[in-house]
Amino acid sequence: QSLAELEVLCNHLYEGTDLAQRMQAEKVLLELIDSPECLSQCQLLLEQGTTSYAQLLAATCLSKLVTRASPLPVEQRIDIRNYILNYVASQPKLAPFVIQALVQVIAKITKLGWFEVLKDQLIFRDIIADVKKFLQGTVDHYIIGVMILSELTQEMNLVDYSRPSAKHRKIATSFRDTSLKDILMLACSLLKELLAKPLTLQDQRQQSLAMQLLKLVLNCLNFDFIGNSADESADDLCTVQIPTNWRTIFLEPETLDLFFDLYHSLPPMLSQLALSCLVQFASTRRSLFSNPERAKYLGNLIKGVKQILENPQGLSDPGNYHEFCRFLARLKTNYQLGELVMVKDYPEVIQLIANFTITSLQHWEFAPNSVHYLLTLWQRMVASVPFVKTAEPHLLDTYAPEITKAYITSRLECVPVVIRDGLEDPLDDTATVFQQLEQLCTVSRCEYEKTCTLLVQVFDQNAQNYQKLLHSSSRNPLEITVQEGRLAWLVYFVGTFVGGRLTYTSTDEHDAMDGELSCRVFQLISLMDAQLPQSSNEKVELAILWFLDQFRKTYVGDQLQHTSKVYARMSEVLGITDDNHVLETFMTKIVTNLKYRGRCEPVISRTLQFLNDLSVGYPFIVYGITYYLKIISLLKKLVKIEAVKFMLQNHTSKHFPFLGVSDNYSLSDLRCRTVFYTALTRLLMVDLGEDEDEFENFMLPLTVSFESVTQIFSSSFEQEEAKRMLIGLARDLRGIAFALNTKTSYTMLFDWIYPAYISVLQRAIELWYREPACTTPILKLMAEFMQNRSQRLNFDVSSPNGILLFREASKMICTYGNQILSLGTLSKDQVYPLKLKGISICYSALKSALCGNYVSFGVFKLYGDNHFDNVLQAFVKMLLSVSHSDLLQYRKLSQSYYPLLECLTQDHMSFITSLEPRVLIYILTSISEGLTAVDTIVSSSCCASLDYIVTYLFKHLAKEGKKTLRCREISQDGQRLLHFMQQNPEVLQQV
Repeated sequence: QSLAELEVLCNHLYEGTDLAQRMQAEKVLLELIDSPECLSQCQLLLEQGTTSYAQLLAATCLSKLVTRASPLPVEQRIDIRNYILNYVASQPKLAPFVIQALVQVIAKITKLGWFEVLKDQLIFRDIIADVKKFLQGTVDHYIIGVMILSELTQEMNLVDYSRPSAKHRKIATSFRDTSLKDILMLACSLLKELLAKPLTLQDQRQQSLAMQLLKLVLNCLNFDFIGNSADESADDLCTVQIPTNWRTIFLEPETLDLFFDLYHSLPPMLSQLALSCLVQFASTRRSLFSNPERAKYLGNLIKGVKQILENPQGLSDPGNYHEFCRFLARLKTNYQLGELVMVKDYPEVIQLIANFTITSLQHWEFAPNSVHYLLTLWQRMVASVPFVKTAEPHLLDTYAPEITKAYITSRLECVPVVIRDGLEDPLDDTATVFQQLEQLCTVSRCEYEKTCTLLVQVFDQNAQNYQKLLHSSSRNPLEITVQEGRLAWLVYFVGTFVGGRLTYTSTDEHDAMDGELSCRVFQLISLMDAQLPQSSNEKVELAILWFLDQFRKTYVGDQLQHTSKVYARMSEVLGITDDNHVLETFMTKIVTNLKYRGRCEPVISRTLQFLNDLSVGYPFIVYGITYYLKIISLLKKLVKIEAVKFMLQNHTSKHFPFLGVSDNYSLSDLRCRTVFYTALTRLLMVDLGEDEDEFENFMLPLTVSFESVTQIFSSSFEQEEAKRMLIGLARDLRGIAFALNTKTSYTMLFDWIYPAYISVLQRAIELWYREPACTTPILKLMAEFMQNRSQRLNFDVSSPNGILLFREASKMICTYGNQILSLGTLSKDQVYPLKLKGISICYSALKSALCGNYVSFGVFKLYGDNHFDNVLQAFVKMLLSVSHSDLLQYRKLSQSYYPLLECLTQDHMSFITSLEPRVLIYILTSISEGLTAVDTIVSSSCCASLDYIVTYLFKHLAKEGKKTLRCREISQDGQRLLHFMQQNPEVLQQV
């Protein structure tokens, strides 16, 4: 291609807005990389290209070329590396992104050729010597040299999952042992030189040099020294495994001083990089030092913290502030409280940190993600108090209550600002709120009396103001909303502090204080419910449910808690004397929410989750028979409560509107019904035994609904009404089926649904196969029916139920499979919801049937029943309509297909061997591709499937030597497979 054509290609790739043109350009790019003229074309672009994008395209092509699975000859790679080094040396004014891309090519060539030898020399290891030549040139050359080292360090640390991990580790370890220390020392010495000169902050080149040097040091310290590939999300647990031969660098006080000085001298964009380096220095493994050395090193870190907090101007930058918060958290992660209190400046520093934390909490809108690290610091400090053996005062009893108070008051003060200015409410980010509250609950338990006194005072004041507003003649909606927002925060705090009892040593006095706080929330529940159905506040309701759940975990269920002081105060004020009364309150609240808040999905969802948790039992520490008996005794208490009896007898839309199927509810709102019926059925099971009449009574509302659907189907057929009813019924039944884990109870359900009602579900699949909102719940219901959980499907020997159930599943899967394939080609955004999701559920159901051990599949062939053959053929048809890329791209599909394939290869190899060659090739190719999947479910199923196939082949080959007639007859299936493998040897070779 001519230079002009290549530059047009660049424009389409990097500047074009037309998607079709861009895709075509990417296709041409791939062709260019594979063509023999690739190197000459790249050279043309670099030397004669008129735009930076032309040079970037050349760098991109070279990067892909040098990382191909089949590598270029070593001499050619040396030539490419030397050419790029000379090119960037001769043109240091190139655009930064072009230099970056070219430097990456050098890094990739160096890494992949790290162990390659030419003329008895490791020819790719002289990179530091090459870089030192750049350091003798201009500032621009200087920057390029540092960039090369930085990119190389980062590339050496980068795991390429398409290549063997052992090879990567070998290269990384060799680089660590031979070069990394020298690179770090070089970077530190260059930073010292930079700091020794007068810094001209307006000089962009000087700033760029400082940035590249700091990035280089950070890459060195972030290196995966021992190959544990630390999860970056677990930031607070990180320890940097510095090699022992680096001790001298870390023992020199000048090393830490250098980075603290850089922080104070550089502008914010660069100073935050200096702080990032200090975070890593603070995370250095403890075993690198002896005890005296560690104390000295910690003293230098604390001295630096003190200097930063005494001159806090730089912390007004969000980047600096965030990194400094991380730095503080790492100090406590890596050092014990007993070591911190022994530091000379500890009293002054802990006071400065406390004041900094309080100020940070008061400015709640500034860098909210950084608060996590500050709370982590205080949480771990307070949690360590019982283990401190030194006589030095830790002073946490002075400062921890102040931190708790600052958090509480700042959150209450933010409410009117959020509502008045329409800002984003912190309470909407529940994940962050719960994480911070979990940290705060430990901090709050230090000097708990002060925390409780404050909370009681603030709660009473806000509750009184709220009551006045409610009874005021001129009700101000804005003021009421503000007050409800504050009450929501207060209820969250009470729930948090009550839940904190499980994580901190507690006393009777603390339990009494929890009772004092809990009384106020239970009174607020009565006040809020008294306003129904006229008004309701979602945030307060969610907070109340959080509190109830925390109280349940802490004070309900454990026999030791019957004498707990928490109930003494609650008995005086509310008449709640023990956990029986609390359970009644819980259930009354649940019924109230389900009755009156049916249109508020978050409240209904959280309420049902709470009900579900109650029906499961309680998280006891003791396991075994005692654990089981406690759950049974608590569930027996629950089923005696009037509210529970009411739910078991009246689970209809008349009493619980969220069970309705009117047009006012979206189809997604019906999802919560599954959780409701799971919990309700668990409660039903407590005393059900073999009482079929009680089960029939419980199922009566569903029976009425099914009869209505049957009538609609046979008469006027109002599609929308029937569809909604069926979606609701499928979700209800799935919840019921999930909870029935005994043979007796499951048989009752099977007798109820078969054959009359299951035919209705089959009819729905025929009619509405195009609508996943309808087919998905029905298919999921069938998949749940097929689960032989706790051997519930092991019917009596005289019962045909197992075979009857499988026949119905076969019909449904075949119907759905045939109908869904008639849709033809679907767009990328439609293929999963309309087709692949349903296929994955069918595969999951079929896998449960094949592995359930409740159907003898040989019976079908023996008696001429084709249901088993039909469903296997449907499996093949659906499989061939899915591309290999989709098979691995969609996680739910791959997690249902590969375990199903494992079942088929384990027990049904005669079916596998009977498949057409193209189908066998598809299946074996899918195994080959699945072996390298990151998902262990997929890769382990592929390994097992491969094992079964090869074992089958091996057994067949072993029988080949035995020339008896019987063996030859037995091995006809194996003969087919062996013939296929002989015709297609590349399939197994690829695996």
